[in-house]
Amino acid sequence: MEREEGDTRARDEERQDYTRVMEVMTVERDLEQPGTMSDLDQRQSVEGVDELECSPDVARKGSVSTQFQGHGNGKAFDACTSLSCSSSSSSCPSPPALLSTLSLSSSSPVSFMPSLKWDAVLADGRLVLDVYQRGGAVMPALWESAPEQMKLVQYVRLGSEDEEVVGDALSVLPHLTQLRSLAIRGHRFYDAQGDPLPGLLTSLPPTFSCCSLLVHLDLSFNRLSSLPACLFSLCHLSELLLCHNLLISLPAEVDGLVALRRLSLLGNKLETLPSQLGLLDELQELDVSFNQLINLPDELGRLKNLLTLELSSNRLRELPETLGSLYSLRVLAIHSNELRIIPEALKSLPELTRLDVRNNPLGRPPTPPPLPPAPAAQTDSLIPELHLAFNKHKFSVSSAGCHVFLPGGGELLFPRGCVKSFTQFKWAERKPDRKWIWLEEHDFLLSRPLELLPHGITFDKPVEVCVPYHRTRRGEVIVRRYDGHSWSTLPTRTRRGSHKHSCRPQGRPARLACCTVTHFSWFVAVSRPVRDCCSVIPEGALLVSRYDPGIKLTFPPNCTTHARAVTLQVLQVAQSVVQDLTGDSHASASPLLCLSQTPSMHFLQPVKVQIPLPPGLTGHTVDMSRLHLLHGDPVAHTWTDVTAQVSLYITHLYAIFSVTHFSWYWLWYTTHSCISGVVRKVYHRLKQFRVQFLVLQRKTDLTQVLLQCLPSDKIDCRLSSLSEQYDGPQPSDVCNLLEGEQFFAGFERGIDIVSDRPDCREGRLAFTFYSHLKNIKEVHVSPTQQQEGTVRGQVSVNGEVPNDLPEEVARKRKGHDNQWLATLPLRLPGADQEGSVYGERQYPPLNLGDPESGYLTETNLLGISLRISNDWRNIGINLGISYKELDRIQFKHRDNLGAMVLEMLFHWARGQEKAGTGAVPRLIDALIESGRRDLAEEVEDIVNLGKRKYTESLKRVGLETETPTTSAQS
Repeated sequence: MEREEGDTRARDEERQDYTRVMEVMTVERDLEQPGTMSDLDQRQSVEGVDELECSPDVARKGSVSTQFQGHGNGKAFDACTSLSCSSSSSSCPSPPALLSTLSLSSSSPVSFMPSLKWDAVLADGRLVLDVYQRGGAVMPALWESAPEQMKLVQYVRLGSEDEEVVGDALSVLPHLTQLRSLAIRGHRFYDAQGDPLPGLLTSLPPTFSCCSLLVHLDLSFNRLSSLPACLFSLCHLSELLLCHNLLISLPAEVDGLVALRRLSLLGNKLETLPSQLGLLDELQELDVSFNQLINLPDELGRLKNLLTLELSSNRLRELPETLGSLYSLRVLAIHSNELRIIPEALKSLPELTRLDVRNNPLGRPPTPPPLPPAPAAQTDSLIPELHLAFNKHKFSVSSAGCHVFLPGGGELLFPRGCVKSFTQFKWAERKPDRKWIWLEEHDFLLSRPLELLPHGITFDKPVEVCVPYHRTRRGEVIVRRYDGHSWSTLPTRTRRGSHKHSCRPQGRPARLACCTVTHFSWFVAVSRPVRDCCSVIPEGALLVSRYDPGIKLTFPPNCTTHARAVTLQVLQVAQSVVQDLTGDSHASASPLLCLSQTPSMHFLQPVKVQIPLPPGLTGHTVDMSRLHLLHGDPVAHTWTDVTAQVSLYITHLYAIFSVTHFSWYWLWYTTHSCISGVVRKVYHRLKQFRVQFLVLQRKTDLTQVLLQCLPSDKIDCRLSSLSEQYDGPQPSDVCNLLEGEQFFAGFERGIDIVSDRPDCREGRLAFTFYSHLKNIKEVHVSPTQQQEGTVRGQVSVNGEVPNDLPEEVARKRKGHDNQWLATLPLRLPGADQEGSVYGERQYPPLNLGDPESGYLTETNLLGISLRISNDWRNIGINLGISYKELDRIQFKHRDNLGAMVLEMLFHWARGQEKAGTGAVPRLIDALIESGRRDLAEEVEDIVNLGKRKYTESLKRVGLETETPTTSAQS
């Protein structure tokens, strides 16, 4: 029997990476509004289905009755609907989209208007209801009104986001005896926060076995914890998709699916597989990736027809030798497991074309067994808990121990017996001080210092201190401790905080950097480049980088007479930065190696260093005359080309050289002959951040000013979150700052800070930039002199040039001197003024128009306003705005023409919400009457484009509206 075309397209999309599955399986329509369908193969078949303009609770508040009446042979039906919308909804849904808010009641049939053709819901034996919210609710009415036509259905798609609707639909499915393909999936729609709605299907009724002709079944994104027994009687089932459920195991009865060719169990919680799985002789594709499998049954080797086997992202430690009998296997994915060896028989399979073994510890010695847990860990569940409020900085701990939850996400775990009697402790979060906090090269501060008091007490058992930190995408996270005299790095492990404690209401637990200590002091979380260490003994050693296994240090025998501690750190540099600073479009560089040792003595034998070639190069394409090995001095910050002094050996992917002392080494590929100066610039760029400055005023109190410095890639998100409460100029231009660099914000030209502050020096606010902290301050300002009218001041940001900043970098600092960074305008209203003085205001979202004449959004109005210029008053008059209102707008924004235009357009748009239909045609007519036919044509083009997309999306799913002539005839 022939499989449906839509399912064939969907088959290629199921095998996706689990970490991106939410992005792949969910898509946004052209209109980019919540509530749209979210499956990629659905987009291919019904892309662009129009979304309702109703509020989400229309379905609950509305009331719909349906009746289907057959005519002749039953191929044409009329469906009439009656919907009462809540008053809170902006508009009612158009008839083709009505099913998305249906609340069906077949017990009270009425005559419906307008009429819909039967093929709007059912065509060619296909019943597609997962493009509507609660679409499955229509099935009982369809079965009651037209059972003969429903018996012919072969293809059904349902959403499972509503448990009651799914139950009603399941009661009808056993009657569809000709059913061949069925999909009951979650993640079809978004909620108000933009998250996909989960499927609520937990089981199937026993009567489901009546669908004996079923060939394809998709139950993905649901809550199935076990495989329903009714499935095992489906002897024709060829494809079974159970992705992203809650399955822990498969029953032995799975061997009853004798016709099964494809089985996908991606993203469940499977710990074992039954041996009966090997009895599925027809199986061609098996996907059990992203589960918790530790081993596999030997019987899998009996699947003679298996073509694809997906085992990635599990906990497999070994593969059965019987897999070498899968002579038809073409694709084997076993990446992201714990495999240390691969059976030789797998490597010699005759048909195998793809073997993915990434992220496995292949060839490494077995990991030693973990140490037995400490006695305190066995009784952690019985330790009392204490949740502290922000204003509570003292707490007491007894000999019974305590699990203390600090505000902001931090945790302190006192085991039993760590103190002998009741002891009082204090905690405090301090401001970071750049003169006090110790940061090495390329370190980033991830938290504010956490001080725990008293400092002098020594615990009888180690206490776990967990410091919350901000997310970082590079390097490793460590905890540093200050004991009053010096800083030290503690062994650190990272984890998520307890689910009982979240730093945000209904948010995810905080990220924690945890360490164990025997006494309290100051603690901070720091990110540093991944550091690998080893002890080199006279017999030799091998050090492999965790950052890139291709980076290796080989220490030969007799290279040292005493044991040495060796450290390796790797820094990656973006190829775009290298090319921009060198001016060479072909330039590239390998990762920077930072090598150190204790004690610092030359090795007796050369140490072999292996590093990858710069990106884009291989041993066959590299030009040795352009390859340069640079030696760096971490103290003098100088770089020397040592290519001619070392023996550089090139393989296909790596460069190998030997050294007798450790320092920094960097392999470059460029056409420049002298590159020491360029390398110095690139190295300092690695330590710099591209930042922008914000100066915003609170809308309700313009004297309250917010100043913040953020990395440029975070500025848009921050502006969006502040736009409802703050108003101000656009962010500054991009500047470069170092981690821990100090800068100052000064108020100038008639504006000053109201109160004295400890961080204010000579009228300037002092900041210390830390890339992963907020760098934010709020102050109250006032005019230096009482005056009428707007006070037009400014905020100037100046920085101190670090002592170790290269001269060529300091010269390129923007401005009239080498300390100036940015200047932003700041305005205060005079005594006779109220409200915001900024012309560029934030306007609320709006949809101006109606389904018949089209819609304009606030973005469209903003684009039009930029071209209206001095014609704004004539256009306003033709739009029906009174002269008095136009005069008020002109006086309010007399110094800002753009603000006048925006105020006029949005004042008229707000008045159209109660004016009925035809708002867009009225705007077009007003533009034509004002002599701006160019703008009128632009508005028409915008509206026509939107209407065309809407019509095309309806045609793709067979929901195109009828022409007036056709409707009259029907």
